[in-house]
Amino acid sequence: MSGFEGSYLGANDRISARAVMECKICWTPYDPAEGDDSRQILPGTPFAALPEDWHCPTCDAPKAQFMVREDPGAPALLEAQRVAAQAERLAADFREIWNAKMRDVPLVNKALSVEAVGFVAHEGRALGVLVSPWFMNLILLPAEGEDWSALIPGAKEAIDFPSGRYEFIHNVREMGGGYKACSLFSPMGDFQTQMQARDVARAIMVELFKTENRAETDRAAEIRAGREAELAAAEAPETEDTAEAATPTRRRLISAGLAEDPAPEGAA
Repeated sequence: MSGFEGSYLGANDRISARAVMECKICWTPYDPAEGDDSRQILPGTPFAALPEDWHCPTCDAPKAQFMVREDPGAPALLEAQRVAAQAERLAADFREIWNAKMRDVPLVNKALSVEAVGFVAHEGRALGVLVSPWFMNLILLPAEGEDWSALIPGAKEAIDFPSGRYEFIHNVREMGGGYKACSLFSPMGDFQTQMQARDVARAIMVELFKTENRAETDRAAEIRAGREAELAAAEAPETEDTAEAATPTRRRLISAGLAEDPAPEGAA
């Protein structure tokens, strides 16, 4: 069961596309795998996508009087809702930063806005791209029940993905808590519209999971060498205003060849 009880009543956000529904009047089921021949509803049509005037083929009860019999997709739906809520909290946090601190900063792109793009569940954690008027970062958020409030801002961590290994910077926000960020673009002057930035962010999420990119992106030795060089030079720890990303070759690859060397002031 999905945990959703009682009549459907139009609650599309409570059922997945795989939900098998049942008329509470006559117990006739609607299985999306089968559709409904009586109304020429094709197999594969989710209950939520049925026409509003669709009725029970047996007793003519309206859609609103159907209830969940079983919903195999419910766990994935709940996970997607959790990820979406996490991503929105992060975006809300950075909207506050934009409104309070960044609007009048030189080099920000006022054609853009703060938006969480393409967030998905990856190994139990929320992963996606945060777009803002001053940076675009790949973001990893903690899993449910995982506490990242003790992360040390500026600390670096190399994280593996199907396309290769990428360097993330740890950070903690008062409202949103801990997160890990890999800088993709900063500043954002090359983007003309929010739609353009959104499309690039979505392309990044696709390229990130392509294993054929690994040969070009796997630069673990470079990451180690860079870290050793930093320690030898005794550089100050990086913060959310100065953090840089992994090597430019990897960043350019997953950003569809558009990212250039990052400007230090642009990371989040």
